[in-house]
Amino acid sequence: MVARQHRVSETIALKGHIIDSLILTRVMDSIMDLGGDFHVEEIRVGRHKQEPSYARLQVFADSEPQMRQILTTLQEFGAQIINGGDVRTEPAPIDGAAPEDFYSTTNLPTQVRLNGRWVDVEGTEMDLVIVVDREQGRAWTCPIADLKAGDQVAVGHEGIRVFPMEREREQEVFSFMRSTVSSERPNALAIAQIAQVMHQVREQGGRILFVVGPAIIHSGAGEYLARLIRDGYVHVLFGGNAIAVHDVESQLYGTSLGIDLKTGLPVPGGHRNHMRAINAIRRVGSMEKAVEVGLLRSGVMYEAIRHGVEVVLAGSIRDDGPMPGVITDVIEAQRRMRAALKGVEMAIMVATMLHSIATGNLLPAHVKVVVVDINPATVTKLADRGSFQAIGMVTDAELFLRELTEELELFQSRDQSRE
Repeated sequence: MVARQHRVSETIALKGHIIDSLILTRVMDSIMDLGGDFHVEEIRVGRHKQEPSYARLQVFADSEPQMRQILTTLQEFGAQIINGGDVRTEPAPIDGAAPEDFYSTTNLPTQVRLNGRWVDVEGTEMDLVIVVDREQGRAWTCPIADLKAGDQVAVGHEGIRVFPMEREREQEVFSFMRSTVSSERPNALAIAQIAQVMHQVREQGGRILFVVGPAIIHSGAGEYLARLIRDGYVHVLFGGNAIAVHDVESQLYGTSLGIDLKTGLPVPGGHRNHMRAINAIRRVGSMEKAVEVGLLRSGVMYEAIRHGVEVVLAGSIRDDGPMPGVITDVIEAQRRMRAALKGVEMAIMVATMLHSIATGNLLPAHVKVVVVDINPATVTKLADRGSFQAIGMVTDAELFLRELTEELELFQSRDQSRE
C-alpha cells in the first residue's frame, strides 16, 4: 500500500507460526481497521512444522495518537518495533496512580528490554502496569492501586514485546472445542478429554483450580465436587459466600434455598435454613472449627478443609451473613486470589459468570480454561474480556460434574490395574 506524505511510520516484525495461526492476517486487518496503512518489506514462510515464519512491515498512521493506538493493538499479536531502544519508564506521580502514558498489560507472556537485554516480565496478568527495576534487571506486573510514588512504570510501546498464543501444529487433546460455543457439542467426548487433561496435569504436579457457583449445590452436584476433592483433582477453590452457605445448609438441613435436595419439594420454613446455616457456623467461629468439633461432617467445604484445598471466598454486596471466612474487602480478595493462582495449570469454571470473569482476568494465557454453564453467554463474555484461551460447554452443572467424576475414576482404576 502507498504511504501518503507527512505520515508517522514505524517498522514492526512478526516471528513464529504467524501464517497458520492467522496472526499476520489479523495484524494487517487491524492496521486497516484503525485507519492505517502498511507496506510489506520482507516475508519468509516456514517450510516445515518446526520452522517459524517471519514478516517485517512498515506501518503508517496520520498522527502519533493514531500510531500509538495501532501499536497497542499490534503488540497483542506479538509485533515488535524494530530499531527500538530500551523500555521507557516514568515515575508513578503518587501512591495508587500511574503516569499518563502507562503501558497496560495483556495476559500473554511479555518481555521488556533493559540495557539491551530482553527480560521476562514477572506475574503475567491482564490490565496491570509494568514496574521496572533497572539496577536489579527485573520487571513485574502491578495493579495500579498498589503503585507507590516513585515506582518506575513502563510507558509507551518501545522496548516491550508480547508473545502471542499460536495454534498448535499437532492436534491438541481438546482443541476441537475451541470453536463457537454451542449446546450441540458431543458432551460425553468433550468431558472425557477434559478428564484426560486434568489427569495429566495432576500426575505432572500441576495445580487445578475450580471456580464454582451455588448452582453446584442447587443442582445436586455438590457430592461430585466433594469426590473430586477427595480424589486430589482440586487444589484451589474460588467462589463466593453462597457456595459455602448452601453447601453447609445442604449438609446440616438437607436443603438448598429451602428446597429438599432429595425430593425437590419446598420444606416448610425452609427459606430460613440458609440463615440457620450461617448462624450455626458463626456460633462455633469458623468452618474449620465446625469440622473440628464434628458439626460439619461432609460436603464440599468439609472435604476442602480436610484435604488442604486453598479456598478463597470473595463476598459481594448482596451476601447474607456472611459466612465466616468470606473476604468482604474486594481488593484483599483480589490479592488472595492472585496469590492462590501460583502453579495453577488448569481452571474449571462451573455455573458462575461473575467469578469466572473475575478469575479469567487474573490468569495468564497459558492456563487451560474450561467454562461450563447452562447459559452460552458466560463463556462468550469471558472471551470478550480477554480470556481468549477459554473453551466452553453449554450444559447442566450436575451432568458435567457427574460425568467428569466418573471419567476421572476410570483413569484411577486404570492406573491401579497397572500397578
